[in-house]
Amino acid sequence: MRQSRALSEVGPVLAVVVVTAVVAGAVAWAELPARLSVHGEFVDLSVYQYGGRRLVDGLSLYGARDPATNLRFTYPPFAALAMVPLAPLPFWLATAFWTAASVGALAGAIVVVARALGRTVSGRLVALLTVGALALEPVWQNLTFGQINLLLMLAVLIDLLYPERRWSGILLGIAAGVKLTPLVFVVLLVLAGRRATAGRALLAFAGTAAIGLLLIPGAAKTYWTHNLIKAGRVGPPELAHNQSVFGTITRLLDHIPPTLLWLAIAGPLALAIVAVGAVWWRRGDRVLGTGLGASAMLLASPVSWSHHWVWAVPIGLALWQRNRWAGVAWTAVFVARPFVWPPWGDTREFKWSPIEHVPGNAYVLAALALSIWAAVELTRRSDPLAERPRAEALPAGPSSPA
Repeated sequence: MRQSRALSEVGPVLAVVVVTAVVAGAVAWAELPARLSVHGEFVDLSVYQYGGRRLVDGLSLYGARDPATNLRFTYPPFAALAMVPLAPLPFWLATAFWTAASVGALAGAIVVVARALGRTVSGRLVALLTVGALALEPVWQNLTFGQINLLLMLAVLIDLLYPERRWSGILLGIAAGVKLTPLVFVVLLVLAGRRATAGRALLAFAGTAAIGLLLIPGAAKTYWTHNLIKAGRVGPPELAHNQSVFGTITRLLDHIPPTLLWLAIAGPLALAIVAVGAVWWRRGDRVLGTGLGASAMLLASPVSWSHHWVWAVPIGLALWQRNRWAGVAWTAVFVARPFVWPPWGDTREFKWSPIEHVPGNAYVLAALALSIWAAVELTRRSDPLAERPRAEALPAGPSSPA
């Protein structure tokens, strides 16, 4: 009996190791010849490595562009410090390492979510769901760009789904120190009654800012006093790939909206969604509650590129537990990638017809539909978890318990 339980615990971990090793090996094998001379894809990883290298060389962090991609480092100073270990690596090796870590984080997130939903998953099922999640556009885009979103998502999920841990909140604070948007989850924790966890998150975030100010004061001053308020520094906000309220308004108005208009719409909307998520969280569905918090974060951010929407994975798993059709429909949106169906790029979004704005803002509309459904469901039942038995949370694997 004890041996069987131990094997059930080892299975998901073994699946994560196998999947990440295979993916990393495939990336290294495929990319080695090209990476010896050019960067090609993985442009964000190139910028991360460039940021770490600038610090190692004692150069200005925000005053130049990565020569391989012509992009600037736009994250907080603490993020650049975290990238210093990547600086000396050959790019092909950094690519393999980063891809393995990202796929491992994806598999880890699936395990964390499944257990929070009351499901003990086999290693085979974890591997199957991880491979299946690669079909979602935000996930494969995250991998091909070499983005950090899957790693941050796992850190946030651990703290939000298991806040009883003694040091819960620390990972969330560190994630916010790397990328500011996770601070939305602090609001969710406060509304959900987890003020101690929220406090630890804020302290950890303040610690990351202090580390930046102490170790690279010039870069920290530039970021916190200048770069922070330049939302357009990361790319054209009207681009179809910017699936946020700010991007939607920009495309609807055919020009960048006034800041006050954006705040008047995005602020109350995000707060309302976080409040709905907090109610779900308090009533026992921490996965859906956290997913709603993530939706608020992505909608409120001035720039939420499509690969930021990796939160589609845990939200899809939460919806699958409640309504299979809703889970399938949600997943289909993120597999189909509708926002590129209309013409895009070179400000062609400003010429969209009214009907083209529907697929062109698909992720935003999906998040709004999810939020409305979640709010309506709260008025229909006092216990959201009563709809479906927890044992039916995920599709059963061959060795999963009935």
